[in-house]
Amino acid sequence: MDIQKVCVIGGSGFVGRHVVHLLAAEGLDVWVPSRNRERAKQLLVLPTVDVIQADVHDDRDLNRVLSGMHAVINLVGILHQLHPGDFRKAHVELPRRIVAAAKANGISRLVHMSALNADPGGPSEYLRTKGEAEKLVRESGLQSTVFRPSVIFGRDDSFLNLFAALAALLPVLVLACPNARFQPVFVEDVAQAFARSLADPQTFGASYDLCGPKAYTLRELVEYVCRLTGHDRPIIGLGDQMSYLQALFMEMMPIKLMTRDNYRSMKVDNVCHCDFPAVFGFQPAPMETVVPLYLAEGTPRARYRWFRYKARR
Repeated sequence: MDIQKVCVIGGSGFVGRHVVHLLAAEGLDVWVPSRNRERAKQLLVLPTVDVIQADVHDDRDLNRVLSGMHAVINLVGILHQLHPGDFRKAHVELPRRIVAAAKANGISRLVHMSALNADPGGPSEYLRTKGEAEKLVRESGLQSTVFRPSVIFGRDDSFLNLFAALAALLPVLVLACPNARFQPVFVEDVAQAFARSLADPQTFGASYDLCGPKAYTLRELVEYVCRLTGHDRPIIGLGDQMSYLQALFMEMMPIKLMTRDNYRSMKVDNVCHCDFPAVFGFQPAPMETVVPLYLAEGTPRARYRWFRYKARR
């Protein structure tokens, strides 16, 4: 399949920036719509990338940015909703608009970011709306591929970096759902899977779970971050009822570190029950080989190790 022009919706986000860099490195013309061009300024230096001022929730803007494209990648997702209906707007209504705009502009190729355990009957609104979107994409009639990653780690992640910041700030960490299980996957591996699938007919109509090589409990992940950053903190794991109450309390805070919907999502293990997809031709990086290169970066030597690692990739 000959694809030269790609619109990456959500291209200024954590995963999106990595996807856009890979596509640009392959010489593709990439459009990244954004309501705030300043947020995507690091992409402006890439010679084949255009950041387009647009609101993708507006049908006119969406049709404008998809005009002339050969494919569209949707990476939009939120973990917390500030207002009722935010999950549905981002996870269901936007994919519906993208499918309609793709068809209106003669685009047959759609690559879509979902989430591990996405299910219309899932325990949380996050997982339910992600599951509804998957169904919508699969039934769209487009040549679609769906990715379902576990929690994603990387230099700018909002997961391990959050616990590192909390460990630096607090003398004791009170941890909800300490036995919840995750199988973290490296952001560059997720981006590689997206980029390699784009023009590969083997992936059309397929859904792929993406996980790293090893599963951990949340307590194990937090303990690892504490050791790595030199902040050896006592960790108090909460039982189910107290975890719910902590989520309720934190949901009412101006900055939502956790909500009751997150608590419900963690009732299901966030792990893969299959190997990393062989179709992409590589194995995912172990967390222990990557995270120390950026999380324990208090010394010039640590920063040098990160640059050496990036150069090898």
